[in-house]
Amino acid sequence: MVRLRVGSRGSQLALWQAHHISDLLRERGHEVELEIIKTTGDKITDVALAKVGTKGMFTKEIEEALDEGRIDLAVHSLKDLPTELSTNFEIAAVTKRENPRDVFCSRKYMSIEELPRGARVGTSSLRRQAQLKAVRPDLDVHPLRGNVDTRLRKLEVGEYDAIVLAAAGLNRLGKTELIRQIIPAEMMCPAAGQGALGIEIRAGDSATRQHLAFLDDAAARATTTCERALLNKLGGGCQVPIGAFAQVRDGGLHLVAIVADPDGSKLLRESRAGSDPVQLGESVGETLLQRGGDAILEAVYGQEISAPQQP
Repeated sequence: MVRLRVGSRGSQLALWQAHHISDLLRERGHEVELEIIKTTGDKITDVALAKVGTKGMFTKEIEEALDEGRIDLAVHSLKDLPTELSTNFEIAAVTKRENPRDVFCSRKYMSIEELPRGARVGTSSLRRQAQLKAVRPDLDVHPLRGNVDTRLRKLEVGEYDAIVLAAAGLNRLGKTELIRQIIPAEMMCPAAGQGALGIEIRAGDSATRQHLAFLDDAAARATTTCERALLNKLGGGCQVPIGAFAQVRDGGLHLVAIVADPDGSKLLRESRAGSDPVQLGESVGETLLQRGGDAILEAVYGQEISAPQQP
């Protein structure tokens, strides 16, 4: 029996994910210990993430524990994991993907289209904000931080008319009662890696990699590799107005990606098919840059953004 130490953030969703992976490892006969690690992103709860702008804000402290040998593997939401990993680490497995789309949650309204003018919508994601504003510039978009329960509670008590969350997190936690609309990817392109878990280990740890091999899903690995290659080409972290959604189609890959001005005034969309995940992601990323994505992103990285004000 092999003992494996698993590192995870302490949020409700992160713990669900870590326990899920731990249970699968125990089914294989491993002894599993869970270590909860508080990250920078967990400590900053009163500022919109876009204003913090720290790559790796949900992973840095976990990677330090991995590097120091205090844990053997880390379970991440793949969309939180920076696209450029340190050479000290590798992604040993990308799990079978949950629904990668975003969902519209509301007590009173059934869809984004049904919201009245000036409705208050909660999200701290510039990607979601930009795409909401592109289809409904009249909406009043405000920051929404906190774990899933906190966000849903704010909706329940009427602080917001609607909120936008990832389908995957709500599905995993069984908190789907307020989902009114699974937002089509054509309206709201998901974040790169959304819905997949990335299992990170120390580079060259072949024994642990072998123990985790059964968790690696070929389709999830291909699609998220493609999406992350695009994100890397654009120089983006998880808090920038970039969307990427790859699907396996007809034996190959099909990628749709967007770059948008945070206020929704300009939205660039590009789609292409290919066979090599990295090549496809990079080529679509290059096209978006050439079409004006570079200017949009320079403004965002320069913090010349109309980030939503705190309520």
